[in-house]
This record gives sequence, structure tokens and C-alpha cells, in this order.
Amino acid sequence: MYYIGIDLGTSAVKLLLMEGTGKITNIVSKEYPLYFPNPGWSEQKPEDWWNAVKIGLKELTKDCDKSQVAGISFGGQMHGLVILDEQDNVIRPAILWNDGRTQEETDYLNQEIGKEKLSKYTANIAFTGFTAPKVLWVKNKEPENFARISKIMLPKDYIAYKMTGSFCTDVSDASGMLLFDVEHKCWSQEMMDICGIKANQLAKIYESYEVVGTLKPEVAAELGLSEHVKVAAGAGDNAAAAVGTGTVGDGMCNISLGTSGTIFISSKNFGVDRNNALHSFAHADGKYHLMGCMLSAASCNKWWMEDILQTTNFAEEQAVITDDKLGNNHVYFLPYLMGERSPHNDANARGTFIGMTMDTTRADLYQAVLEGVAFAIRDSFEVAKSLGIHIEASKICGGGAKSALWRKIFANVLNIRLDLIESEEGPGYGGAILAAVACGEYATVEEAAAKLVKVVDSVEPDKALAARYEERYRKFAQIYPNVKELFPKIS
Repeated sequence: MYYIGIDLGTSAVKLLLMEGTGKITNIVSKEYPLYFPNPGWSEQKPEDWWNAVKIGLKELTKDCDKSQVAGISFGGQMHGLVILDEQDNVIRPAILWNDGRTQEETDYLNQEIGKEKLSKYTANIAFTGFTAPKVLWVKNKEPENFARISKIMLPKDYIAYKMTGSFCTDVSDASGMLLFDVEHKCWSQEMMDICGIKANQLAKIYESYEVVGTLKPEVAAELGLSEHVKVAAGAGDNAAAAVGTGTVGDGMCNISLGTSGTIFISSKNFGVDRNNALHSFAHADGKYHLMGCMLSAASCNKWWMEDILQTTNFAEEQAVITDDKLGNNHVYFLPYLMGERSPHNDANARGTFIGMTMDTTRADLYQAVLEGVAFAIRDSFEVAKSLGIHIEASKICGGGAKSALWRKIFANVLNIRLDLIESEEGPGYGGAILAAVACGEYATVEEAAAKLVKVVDSVEPDKALAARYEERYRKFAQIYPNVKELFPKIS
């Protein structure tokens, strides 16, 4: 049988066709427009997503036996606000995760409602990207649109609704709305009251691997697929990517070094750190996860190389950072080029070099950049450890993970084994795995991940090097607290 994973991203939808064995037989990508109607705003038209998905599905399945397509599921961009009226018309363009218009509403939630109450109600505090501040923005700035709202949904759930007619969401994506009681996996009545919405405006909640419906007859006919194709709830992009990397079960970890950086830690138990430094969300495997997000990860590498050194020869610049230099650098770098999320939640934080002397070299500065990103990820790693979570190893993926030097630095800064996996198709592969579980190909998400996700290379920490990096991390950890008061004055 075939299973389809739909990765509904910010710039494009990526569709993946997978056999039950885990073999990927086809991948198709379709772009759609992104709109910036005002500075700091970011919107898309849900209708564009749906059209791209339909075109992509036809292309994805054109050369396979369509009768063998058994299930479809999703990984989707999180936090976006899609609102429909009573006739199921989209009321306004979707407000996306990277939209910054809700600072006033976010401050109201964090300061007037209070972070302590928000954490009690939802296990998280407010960020401008989250959904609840967007709902409040529509209420405050577009009351005529707010009055028309019949359904509030997330981006991928709009696609599921168009496919099946099921008004649904999953626990992982709902966790990022600031409307969801993560611990008890239900909508928060307190947050509904704060936002002025009713329970019937919010979707029915499913686990990510549960079936929400089958294709509507007219949709099946248009796509050339069976009406019996099952559609599973799917997951937010990070949780779906975690499934695709095998980061499921207790104490599993994945580090993603993309433009931004994330550390994703799965746990059988619900947990919240006292400062809400990490997001505490439900996971696609039926349990929970913690996630830290740093805003500049591989983008620090790109900035240093292309903007400062004005070269793209990454291998040549890294070649001079030899093993004897690791753990011995006297320069430190705070990688906060765009402010920082986890664990500091400080929009004013800035990139900072410290420790330079007359004998500092070009290579020392580059090494400091690579080490600074690893130290910043360790900040979130330490928060997870403070909750009693024991992590012995982690997957590592994303563009930055292609660097053997950077992998070695990370393994020793964190003092754990790092595993590279065979497929890096992330949310799309995770979505296909969830579809396979929903259709009974595998009994659980954990079983599917164990059988389908293959490790192709590993990096073990070196005892002596890890000890040197331990000492250097302790010094790094003192820099931000000592300079943070300067950042608002210079930003």
C-alpha cells in the first residue's frame, strides 16, 4: 500500500509518496504566494494551499496504482490563524506563524493576564507568532470579521477539512495555539473566555495518528483516488519532523540546524520548566515533548561566511579549524543575530563576540561562531535536564548538520552521541508514517519509527574534549546574564 505525507510549509507544499516499507517513491513540491500587506505582517490565502495540494497530489500519484493509496496525513506550518464563516468561506487571509503584528495582544496576555496564569492554563506563555494573540488582534482590529467567525483552524487542518469535511485538529498543532490545555489535552475554557470565543468555534481534537475521516466523493473523483482513502489528523511541522527522524518515545532528542535551530525532546511525562524557557507541547506519538527554538543557527554560519568573509567556500574555511583547536578557543560568540527565543525570550538580544586579543585569528572567530550555536542549543538542553529528562543521544539534521566539524563540536559540547539518519524528508515523511499507523500498517508510531528510520552515521564524544567544552560552556553561560541589560540600550 501507499501512504502520502503532505508537508504544508510557508513557501511551498511538499508531497511525499511512501510504500509501507518506508521506501519513498515520489516527491512533488508546489509553491504558492506569500503576502506582506504591511511591515511585519505575513499572510497567505488558504485557497492557494488547497489548489497547490490538489495539483501536487495528481502529479504525485500519476504513475502509481492509485487504488493502492490507503492513507494521507500531514505535517503543517504551526500557529497560523484560518477563520471561516457559517458558509465555510475564508473570512480573511491566514495570519502566519512569522507574522509580528500582535505585539500589543501578546503583551496584554503576558503582562495583564500574566505568564503564571497562561502557563497554568496552557503550559506556555504568549509569543507574537502564537494563534491566541492573532484571535485577539482580529477581535480588536477587525471586529466585523471577528463577528463572522464560525470556525477557527490551523493551516493543515484547513486541508483536512477540504478533503474530508471533518472539522478537526491534532494535539501537537493545537498545543501551539495558546488555547489548548496541553497537560489534559483539551481546550482551555479560561483561554476561550479571555479571547471571547466559544467551544463550538474550535475543532474536535484527535491524536496525530487517528483517522479523522475519508475523502469526500467529489474530492476523490477529482484526484482519481478511492473514497475509502483514510485521512489522519497529522501533526505540527516540528512534531511531524520528529516522527520522521524517529524522535518518539521517552527521552529521545533531535537537533535541527536550519536557518533557525531547534532541539526537540520527546517524553512520556508532561513537564513545564519554571521559566517557560521551552515550549511544552503534546507529541504526535501520543505523549509529550519539549522544544527549544533559537532564531539564528545555520544562518549564523551563512552570515559569517557570505556577509562578513564574502566567500562560499565553507570547507576551506573549516579545514583550518583543526582538532587541537577544539575546546581551546579564547573567543566566545553569542549567536543572537535576530534576538533570541529559547531559553531567553529576549527580542533585544544581539550577536556578540567577546574575548578577542591581538593574536585572535580569522579561524578563531569562525570557530567561535560554530561553538556559539552549539552552546546556545545546550542552554535549552540544560533546561530539559533540570526537569529530570535524561538524554543519551540525539539525531541531528538540517543543512548545518552536513558539516563534520560542526557535528563533532555539537557531540562534545552536549557530551552525547549524535546520529545522522538516511532520510531527511522531515514533516512529509513523518506525515506518511502517521498515515501508515492510522491505516494499521504499524501498531504504534514508535513501532513505525523504529522500523523505518535508519541511522547511517554517528559521532561519539571524546572524553577529554567534552571536558574542555564543559569548562568553556560554563563560561559561555555567564556572558548573556552579564550583558543583557546593555542590549535594550543599543538595539
